[in-house]
Amino acid sequence: MRAMDSQTVWIGALIFVAALMYSCVGHAGASGYLAVMTLAGIAPAVIKPTALSFNIAVALIATVQFARAGAFSWKLFWPFAISSVPLAFLGGHIRLSDAVFKPILAVALVVAALRLVVSWPARPIKPLPTGVAIVCGGVIGLVSGMVGVGGGIFLSPLILLAGWSDVRTTAGVSAAFILINSVAGLLGDLRSTGTFPAMAPIWAVAAVAGGVLGSYMGSRRLSLESLRRVLAAVLVVAAAKLCLG
Repeated sequence: MRAMDSQTVWIGALIFVAALMYSCVGHAGASGYLAVMTLAGIAPAVIKPTALSFNIAVALIATVQFARAGAFSWKLFWPFAISSVPLAFLGGHIRLSDAVFKPILAVALVVAALRLVVSWPARPIKPLPTGVAIVCGGVIGLVSGMVGVGGGIFLSPLILLAGWSDVRTTAGVSAAFILINSVAGLLGDLRSTGTFPAMAPIWAVAAVAGGVLGSYMGSRRLSLESLRRVLAAVLVVAAAKLCLG
């Protein structure tokens, strides 16, 4: 019982940190939750719906916080969203074997780690090509639904590297994008929602607490670079565990 209680506490603490750090940049933390639960040895079939559920709560909080701070653009949001939602729903229906799931998840975790540690240089803002955004949104939605993340770890680097928006607005758009994709992905995988871990409600409280604090800080431009790097290291370790295990 002591070992179980100890595991519940450290998983909850890491989920809180993941929600805190991700929500600072408009993300909801799914890849962080995936990393923590993977390191804890929780089965992939349980990880996916649990991470998406936490993601929905934190993404909703982050969306409200960044929108209130004026960091949201409907014009930037809708082309990605219109194609991502149906394909995220479709991706949620796709059941992957461990041999396929683990490498895809490992790549997603490495991408998330890079997103956290890389400081994107300022670029002139360019007009968003609607057709390209719709295609990209669909691809991101499909992959996100299959893997069990909201897609922000893929969308944010794309927008910033392409120069379609500034960092702060990208964070607000990513939060809303993650919210709708997480809902679609979970609805597409309702068959798995009966397999939540017993301690999921406790971990959900930790995720919400981290999301509230992190999005409040992030929407007001507070920086926590050292903690981002620690979280990136956790993601890389989890990715290595997937590849080697």
